[in-house]
Amino acid sequence: MKCLIIGGVAGGATTAARLRRLDEDATIVIFEKGPYISYANCGLPYYLGGTIPERNQLFLQTPTSFGNRFDADVRVKTEVVAIDRAAKMVKCVNLATGKEYEEGYDKLVLAPGTTAVRPPIAGIDGPNIFTLRDVPDTDAIQARLQQLSAGGRAVVVGAGFIGVEMAENLRRRGCDVAMVEVAPHILPPVDWEIAAELQHHVAAQGVRLFVNDSVTEFVHQSDDTVSVRLRSGETLVADLVLVSAGVKPQTKLASDAGLQLGTLGGIAVNEYMQTSDPDIYAVGDAVETVNPITGQPQLCFLAGPANKQARTCANNIALGNTEKYCGAVGTGIAKVFDMSVGRTGLSERQLQALGMPYQVSITHTGDHASYYPGSSFVSIKILFAPDSGRLYGAAVCGKSGVDKRLDLLAATIAHHGTVRDLTDFDHAYAPPFSSPKDPVTVAGLVAENILTGKVRMIQWHELQEMLRRKAENDFLLMDVRSLLEFRAGSIEGAENYPLDELREYAEDLPQDQPIVIYCAIGLRGYVASRILTQLGFQNVCNLAGGFKTYQTCTK
Repeated sequence: MKCLIIGGVAGGATTAARLRRLDEDATIVIFEKGPYISYANCGLPYYLGGTIPERNQLFLQTPTSFGNRFDADVRVKTEVVAIDRAAKMVKCVNLATGKEYEEGYDKLVLAPGTTAVRPPIAGIDGPNIFTLRDVPDTDAIQARLQQLSAGGRAVVVGAGFIGVEMAENLRRRGCDVAMVEVAPHILPPVDWEIAAELQHHVAAQGVRLFVNDSVTEFVHQSDDTVSVRLRSGETLVADLVLVSAGVKPQTKLASDAGLQLGTLGGIAVNEYMQTSDPDIYAVGDAVETVNPITGQPQLCFLAGPANKQARTCANNIALGNTEKYCGAVGTGIAKVFDMSVGRTGLSERQLQALGMPYQVSITHTGDHASYYPGSSFVSIKILFAPDSGRLYGAAVCGKSGVDKRLDLLAATIAHHGTVRDLTDFDHAYAPPFSSPKDPVTVAGLVAENILTGKVRMIQWHELQEMLRRKAENDFLLMDVRSLLEFRAGSIEGAENYPLDELREYAEDLPQDQPIVIYCAIGLRGYVASRILTQLGFQNVCNLAGGFKTYQTCTK
């Protein structure tokens, strides 16, 4: 069997390596348009920031070493420009020599990846405006940074995961950094309650943020600087601009060959990673798969799913279509200065767009035992079905332990688990690592209390709207923290009823008036709501995430 693979980074290289392990007799040829294969695409920002000191550390294999180990014919700087499906041939161009030739195949794998989006903004194609998708992009940015002896001024357009990673690493290089994001906040895929903590943290590191704004024009100056003009009227002066406005699948080759594209513009594949042509498979960022939560098509630009798809693809080529790819719930994480943030499954915005009913739990819990030095909050927001409790999505942030909590939540979502599954899992506990009730356990317990009616929750934005219309809807806003905490800062209009004295005040509280309770993070508020509910108060609710969430989201 002769298998041609177009694309030699994550999906293509993994397919080739797995295929060789399954079939020593197969002829494997990899075509890569660029000069490199099997490099650490996700490590590029950290090389630019200096965390990864040497450029060669980005390369997991060279074309020669990969070819030798896996007995593969690796052809870099070679572009496949056409596919003749009837003849089972591809047309290739050696970009170094210009030579054109054809190569036949029994099976063909497409792993073309994505290309960076360059919005149609005046001046975007001028000098010192970069995107970051591959090693040549990285080399160009590195060359520019080396010209700027004092670090220079950088503008990052787009504050998604790559954008915030680059903001951090440009700051590490000494740059003055500004970020422009068209969405209302940074990290648009992450719900605001979690993204807000990161936004405050990024601003505290000296990054100037221009959210709910966009670039209208890049004006190139004679001194090699770029004037970045914003819709708001601001003009930012930059020595370097990084456009991080997202990516799109590279599908021209597939489309020209008559292969079916999906509704979202990716290459359509079935559960075996097979395209509309049974002898052509496709993997990686360019393919359109099925979301296991919604059953609807999705694009997933993540390295983990690309590698899993590649393994499935190779298994099916070597062994017949025996293995199904189950899809990805879309788990992503980023290091943002001294914090980490991640999300998995569906966001609140996605659930609203899909018209799927859901409920919310927001918790702030120590990443390990509070009495062991160094404990800090892990903030978790989960979204779940109001009837079954099936977990739909989650977002997590904190200084430590974010990744392991996110992985657990992602696994629960992928296996159609419920919030009750979060309450009784066996986690690794010792004081340096967790608490007897892990942050994920606490999130599940709070959600279970909501499902069983033991507590009614109110979200920060719902309380904000109630306060805005308080004259029309009179209610008691009750702060159950200590008097010292209350005096240090509270929600406007709140009255202080410390939890430990609440039973003494209960008989004087209005039975016919709604009561909204809050504390620091939600725990004491829950205890207070249980006291009042069992004393006969019918209209009591607790503020999700407490004062911490409210203050973070509104300040």
